[in-house]
Amino acid sequence: MIPASTITPSGASHAAFPPADQNLVLDAPIKNWDDAIPLGNGLTGGLLWGEGSTIRLSLDRGDLWDGRPHSEAGWWKKLTWKVGGNWNEPYAGRTPTKLPSGRLEISLDPSQKIKTFELNMASAEGFVHFAGGGKLDAFFSAVSPATLLRITGPAPKALSIRPTSAVKSLGYPVAKTGDDGTAQWYVQQTKVDLTYCGYVETRRVGEQTLVAIAVTSTNDGDDPLQLARDRCMAALDKGYTVMLAPHAAWWRDFWAQSSIDLPESIFQNYYVLCRYYYGAASRRGAPPMPLQGVWTADNGELPPWKGDYHNDLNTQMTYIGYPATGNFDQGASYLDFLLGLTPAFTEFAYDFYGTAGLSSPGVMSLAGQPLGGWGQYSLSPTMTSWNAHMFYLHWRYTLDERFLREEAYPWCKAAGDCIRELLKPDDQGVLKLFRSTSPEIFDNSDRAWLIPNSNYDLMCMKMQFLSLAEMACALEKVDEETQWRATADALGDFHVNDKGILLLDVKTPLTESHRHLSNIIGMFPFNLITREGGEEDLRRIRASLEKWDQLGTSWWCGYSYSWMSGLRARVGDAESALRHLEIFVKAFITRNGFHVNGDQTQSSFSNFVYRPFTLEGNFAALQAIHEMLLQSWSPTPGQRDTEIIRVFPSMPWRWHDASFTDLRAEGGHRVSARRENNATTWLRIMAGRNGEVRVQDNFESRMPEWNRKVTRRGNLFVATLKKGDVLEAMLTKPAQVPPAPEKLAEPVVTRNDSTEAPANAGDGK
Repeated sequence: MIPASTITPSGASHAAFPPADQNLVLDAPIKNWDDAIPLGNGLTGGLLWGEGSTIRLSLDRGDLWDGRPHSEAGWWKKLTWKVGGNWNEPYAGRTPTKLPSGRLEISLDPSQKIKTFELNMASAEGFVHFAGGGKLDAFFSAVSPATLLRITGPAPKALSIRPTSAVKSLGYPVAKTGDDGTAQWYVQQTKVDLTYCGYVETRRVGEQTLVAIAVTSTNDGDDPLQLARDRCMAALDKGYTVMLAPHAAWWRDFWAQSSIDLPESIFQNYYVLCRYYYGAASRRGAPPMPLQGVWTADNGELPPWKGDYHNDLNTQMTYIGYPATGNFDQGASYLDFLLGLTPAFTEFAYDFYGTAGLSSPGVMSLAGQPLGGWGQYSLSPTMTSWNAHMFYLHWRYTLDERFLREEAYPWCKAAGDCIRELLKPDDQGVLKLFRSTSPEIFDNSDRAWLIPNSNYDLMCMKMQFLSLAEMACALEKVDEETQWRATADALGDFHVNDKGILLLDVKTPLTESHRHLSNIIGMFPFNLITREGGEEDLRRIRASLEKWDQLGTSWWCGYSYSWMSGLRARVGDAESALRHLEIFVKAFITRNGFHVNGDQTQSSFSNFVYRPFTLEGNFAALQAIHEMLLQSWSPTPGQRDTEIIRVFPSMPWRWHDASFTDLRAEGGHRVSARRENNATTWLRIMAGRNGEVRVQDNFESRMPEWNRKVTRRGNLFVATLKKGDVLEAMLTKPAQVPPAPEKLAEPVVTRNDSTEAPANAGDGK
């Protein structure tokens, strides 16, 4: 044993802010809104782009929605889950939909030409650098409801703010506009109880032009125009520097929660960018991120898929990565949203499923109303099971007892009550749903109705009931714990063939390339089938993933790659995890990092080559990196406080040296570690609770030197700590990097990297 004072984290990354070399820098011109520099403060967002002497700032606000139903109001009360019907028809109209806001356009002095755009990660500022000197600075204040721009050099030649033309298709009246010399605005009335305003005001101060912007609505008050005018005036009176100070302080705290350091800049910089998206697009007190966050399309059209909340993977993957970063307020935005919609979800469970409890529709609006769509998925009750899992993980990572008692368990219990009432025993006593599906296999055809229970439904429900048992145990609700555990057991085992391949249901194999990892969700993000679960689990993992490899990626989307990367890391296949992550980062994003579903390089990574922007692929990639660096899931889900800390559990060979600081683990622990020459050489754990801390021995026969008493239990190192205690260890650094593995993840080459197409390039249909 060595004293803690002799252990120093000299190799660990302690940078509170991303350094400047991790900023996003894009050469001009930027001609597309979805290539722009993304800015935001959770409620409002902007996209900074342009060319020549023209700067554009696309504006968005998260609570601008038109909630008018396309079909008869309350249509789901007639088209119940058991009766069936045309569930797709309600989704066919233009509404309900997220609404784009408008755009600010600045014509610079002709002497100023745009050279580059930059996103300063540390301060969340956007910069536009001009050829020959001078620049524009911009930020969406993290603490005030205003946006400020500062233009150094000659005053702009012209400036205008205007609403989007996309709302014409919704039958809205033409927006009212105004101009009083230093200010311009528009006020857009809608067909619902909503009016919103875009406002800009300028002020010349010495050799600089200050520009204040506000997007307000009747959600803020009765007179959004006056409110916008007041907010802009207050911001201009304070000035750019004074307004920036508390904004920058907010971002310092955001970044200070944790950090990582990877040896390849393509992954390091992308991780930082995706984490930045959390701070810019999600904030407690604001609506959570829908498909496009606070960056709704600025192309004269309404957003793809209505910019809604898809609960068959999109919302869950969008919020999958925040617990490990420690940015819990960002994730609480979605949980608060679900909690606030409890009355609507309770009514929906009764009206559509005929049950007690609550259910969150698989596809829904800001108000929580079901939008319909492919009924097999948009109205599946198990989408609520996956949402419940997010409450469970938030509790596991924070160990917030009040949250568990007052929010997480009541919501998850109500969700469990709905599902449990839908389940009926078959002749063997196995609990079954009336209908069962597996997103998004067989699309909207009759084949999509599978034999209950599909593996997807079964895995979602089993994870839900085991989590409820664990939460009930923590609350000392012994009878409820027993009931939840019995329900999980009565669901039976997962469906496999004689080779151990996970099927879609009891009879149906997966026989085609598929974008949604629905039948293997039990491996990740759930911890139902694990590499520590015994020989049968290992057989199922190997056989099922071999089958997925055989079926290929022709019908994958970008999120399929980032999700599969996290799954491969979870099961210990580090090289495959890196390969899938690299394909995603190189082929399925735009210049600014946005995930756009299709293969933008047309390198035959997918038949999808289209460009709709959705955020979930970004955050699934962020979490995939977490899975490589640190895992803390329990090998016995449903049993309280059985998490195991695994440091660098799935590191690819190419990442010889890496470190992370204060990543969070289940149990509320903060973990830091350093890796050199492909081996852990230092780790530190600050305990998040009283009790045992278990660290898996994956140290290749090197014995850690601990700073306090540690005992050996199988392949675990175990220490009994109090909350706040620190456990540290040093390990010897290997003399050299080990040989590369046989299945090394070689650098991915895309069509963009070569003048010749890769050998496997197809026609991209």
